[in-house]
Amino acid sequence: MTGGPDAGRDPRLAQLLSAPLRPALVVVDVQRDFGEPARIAPYGLDDRASVAVAAAVTRIGSLVDEARAAGVPVVWVELGSDPARPWRSSTWLRGGDPDGPMPDDEPCRIGTEGAEWYRTAPEPGETRVVKRGYSGFLGTDLEARLTAAGIGWVTVVGLTTECCVLATAQDAMQLGWPVVVPQDATAAYDTDVHDAALTLIDLNVGVVTDADETVALWRAAADAAASASASASASGSASASPVGAR
Repeated sequence: MTGGPDAGRDPRLAQLLSAPLRPALVVVDVQRDFGEPARIAPYGLDDRASVAVAAAVTRIGSLVDEARAAGVPVVWVELGSDPARPWRSSTWLRGGDPDGPMPDDEPCRIGTEGAEWYRTAPEPGETRVVKRGYSGFLGTDLEARLTAAGIGWVTVVGLTTECCVLATAQDAMQLGWPVVVPQDATAAYDTDVHDAALTLIDLNVGVVTDADETVALWRAAADAAASASASASASGSASASPVGAR
């Protein structure tokens, strides 16, 4: 991934670099039940959608590597479906009995292979958040964790664009974080649905970029933070002259 950020194309990107705001990468639901070809085949993906999902997962893995190299915190958000706490409305939405037990095909059941990370995974010490619904913020401590880490803006990637990525990005924006969504680091099981979701994100949630531009933004943000720190240190040294110095 090469090239610099084209902050001039969107003043909102330039604003992210005007102050030493710390970015974070939020990875949403890159789990086997949502990305592994055999597990998502029942959703009826055509060839374009299948290729898009695979490419997005590859790009997400590359972004994770780039984030770590740039010192950008990586936050992992995963679905954990708990049979002891069935999601009634989700079951109803899919035509099941909302008062019955959790369906056998519920994705990402806690402790199953389907809930495992797919082709990328957290490293020791990286933040992990388990959610029950679409948004990484609903019923979790994600807001508190981002705040405690001093995060100023977030990049949201993952699966799928119109569902958990959109929900998480939207809540991040509503809670006060500027949001960047790389269009090539998320995917849906229908490419038209993916495009429609990106339109909604662009209208109401954040700035739609691509992975290369996002990495360039991270690097520029790191440079801005380093410059601000150096200026602060120099200012502090100048004001701490020994008493009696001429």
